[in-house]
Amino acid sequence: MLPYIARRLALVVPVLFVTSLVVFLFVRALPGGPAIALLGERATPEAIAAFERAQGLDRPLYAQYGSYLRNVLSGDLGVSTRSRQPVAEELLQRFPATVELTLAAILIAVLVGVPLGFVAAKRYQGPLDQASLVGSLIGISFPVFFLGLLLKYVFAIRLDWFPTTGRYDITSSLDTRTNFLVLDALLAGDGAALADVLLHLVLPAVALATIPLAIIARITRAATLDVLDEDYVRTARAKGLRGAIVDRRHVFANALLPVVTVVGLQTGLLLTGAVLTETVFSWNGVGSWIVEAISYRDYAVLQGGILFFVLVVVLVNLLVDISYAFLNPRIRFR
Repeated sequence: MLPYIARRLALVVPVLFVTSLVVFLFVRALPGGPAIALLGERATPEAIAAFERAQGLDRPLYAQYGSYLRNVLSGDLGVSTRSRQPVAEELLQRFPATVELTLAAILIAVLVGVPLGFVAAKRYQGPLDQASLVGSLIGISFPVFFLGLLLKYVFAIRLDWFPTTGRYDITSSLDTRTNFLVLDALLAGDGAALADVLLHLVLPAVALATIPLAIIARITRAATLDVLDEDYVRTARAKGLRGAIVDRRHVFANALLPVVTVVGLQTGLLLTGAVLTETVFSWNGVGSWIVEAISYRDYAVLQGGILFFVLVVVLVNLLVDISYAFLNPRIRFR
């Protein structure tokens, strides 16, 4: 197991290197530049030249990339040309919001999708199975941004059950020491603040959970149907074991491996792909931060944010691979 983990961790280095090079070249190929985005189209050539000189953007690309690579290896992701703040500090401020939203969304997707897929497979070709197939197809096809707007209109504007935007009431006195607001409210023992944070979390989490919920339900259904036809399941039933025991020990346990794979992949995708949801709900996370950086051609934020996204996806997939050995003893890594 340890040699396997070491090999996978070693692969992170070339992945991050190639990603940093591709992103570095891509963001500089975008039309315009940070000088025009910040100073405006009417900026004089002298002002643009002074800005680029101050930011080191007038140097050759290879020199800029070399400096960037040296800074990254030392833990410095650069300074935002828009906010003048270190990218690493802004990332630490923004990332907890994205993690909180992602964990809430994947929790909803797993708690609803796995039981739904399992029960649908147990009632194959029945009304519930057919309804789950139709519902999952709609969930996969529905645009997240439109669903977010629809949820806001129905449950926030018309029914006034939930807040429309943000992570918490701006009049709240909650001490955001970790920026994980649910955790901060729990540490403070503030029940009112906790309720407020959870209310703000519901709508964006539901909107973000729709697609992974549909995918997890379909994968769970397909994996369960495959296991139900296995000989060891029929043998267990022939021995007279109760249906609940057969389902728990033989069916669900063996159908879990592909489900875990999908959950891990979806978690990584949600962490890096919550841009639309964060934009619709004015969620102050990494996704909306990247969108703002694109608008202002903020090279440092784009490079640091995307590089961090890649690192997160790689580590999530590594955790999924490691979990295989615990879920299925037949798998051995050498």
